[in-house]
Amino acid sequence: MNFPENLKYTRDHEWISLQGNVGTVGVTDYAQGELGDVVFVDVDPNKKNIKAGESIGTIEAVKTVSDIFAPCGGKVIEVNPALQSTPEVVNSDPYGTGWMVKIELSNPSELDALLDSKAYKELIGK
Repeated sequence: MNFPENLKYTRDHEWISLQGNVGTVGVTDYAQGELGDVVFVDVDPNKKNIKAGESIGTIEAVKTVSDIFAPCGGKVIEVNPALQSTPEVVNSDPYGTGWMVKIELSNPSELDALLDSKAYKELIGK
């Protein structure tokens, strides 16, 4: 299992990477493994003024459907277009081509409350 050290993690198994004031968000390698084969990702591209912890969409796998939670507040500025035709990239490359949304952060200091890779590994018992 992979836990890149340059990312921040939520207790709900999302990750975020920051470039300037924009965060790229996806689900962790652990989360995609627990979900199983991802068959559909539904994110509302029109979300305005989202809050940290708010559901921004769902991820559907063969076994279950799960919410995707925003790791920080802001505005969704892009949804990964590849997920419409190839949602399985979430399984094969959760930290790369399997990203879900880009959020323009309203308060970057919210990232300070998230977990680093060591704390996330402890959370999931790895």
